[in-house]
Amino acid sequence: MPTRDTMHKQTLLKRWLLGASLAALTASGASAATATRGDFGTLADGTKVEAVTLSNGAGMTARIMTLGATLQSLVVPDKAGRKEDVVLGYDTAREYLARPNYFGVSVGRYANRIAKGKFTLDGKSYALATNDGPNSLHGGLKGFDKRMWKIDSVTSGPDARVVLSYVSADGEEGFPGEMKVTATYTLTERNELKLEYRATTSKPTVVNLTNHAYFNLSGNDARDVMGNLVTLNADRFTPVDATLIPTGERRAVAGTPFDFRKPIAVGTRIRDARDQQIRYGRGYDHNYIVNGAAGTLRLAAVVEEPVSGRVMEVRVTAPGIQFYTGNFMDGTYFGKGQRAYRQGDAICLEPGTFPDAPNHPDFPSARLDPGKTYVNTMVYAFRTK
Repeated sequence: MPTRDTMHKQTLLKRWLLGASLAALTASGASAATATRGDFGTLADGTKVEAVTLSNGAGMTARIMTLGATLQSLVVPDKAGRKEDVVLGYDTAREYLARPNYFGVSVGRYANRIAKGKFTLDGKSYALATNDGPNSLHGGLKGFDKRMWKIDSVTSGPDARVVLSYVSADGEEGFPGEMKVTATYTLTERNELKLEYRATTSKPTVVNLTNHAYFNLSGNDARDVMGNLVTLNADRFTPVDATLIPTGERRAVAGTPFDFRKPIAVGTRIRDARDQQIRYGRGYDHNYIVNGAAGTLRLAAVVEEPVSGRVMEVRVTAPGIQFYTGNFMDGTYFGKGQRAYRQGDAICLEPGTFPDAPNHPDFPSARLDPGKTYVNTMVYAFRTK
């Protein structure tokens, strides 16, 4: 029969082996990815807002808020291992409604613009709110970004994941059909944040869902993005009129300020007033036609921040990606830490179908019919150099 001393030594050995195993497991990242659910304050009417924080073993975290299925924070290590938030936003949920600017939100039913707030489907005309000059923008007056989403599931390791859902009533903001939508955020140990939108409808309708994250890879909002090197895997873009509605043309980027097929600093040609498209957009606010077959996950963009060494690769299944340089931020938006957000402080890369597609039969279709499932997948992969 083992003595008390022997039993004590065996217990200590078991504890040591267990600790060593857990340490090795954490170091390898095999099960380090976690998802934690918590409160994120309340809205002015008392509505409770929750947030889920996804974390991996490499020091990357993503916080997703139930208001607007919003990417509220994205912390990524730089080349020296410093962890900093690389997306713009607000510190409280209430600010997202009080001072809306689409920071990190899920946009729908129709992301981007629809000309004059009108479209026709199967011979029937539909009228939407015109909340961007003469046009409808990002789903209208109360799009998906201003709605409360429900947390369906929260999962830890090997990847950390949260699934959120929202049911949009038939006729909401003028769009036909009851639409059931999910947004699935997944953080991997490879420092990839994957986001997939899915939707079904009870009636024929149009849909274009995307995320509107504003990225500043410096992690320092005192430094703008004009020195960021951007590559866009697109030979053509869709020019716009003075109200930022596509003309229908597919124009080659070659020989224009819109050519980002090789890495070039954002600020190199952003003030080229000789280009009418630059004047219309106040910089870049244009849809690029991503090379390759829509529906397949392929590289759309690469952003490099030279000082921090952070590199972000964006892979998409969508036919297009809107490249926007925060041209309408004018210093009156005070975000995290009460920092003033100004023009050029961030860039957006919004994967989706083309702006105003419901009014352009030759554009990739935005139509969704009952029995079909809309899917838009995007992956933001981070590394350093």
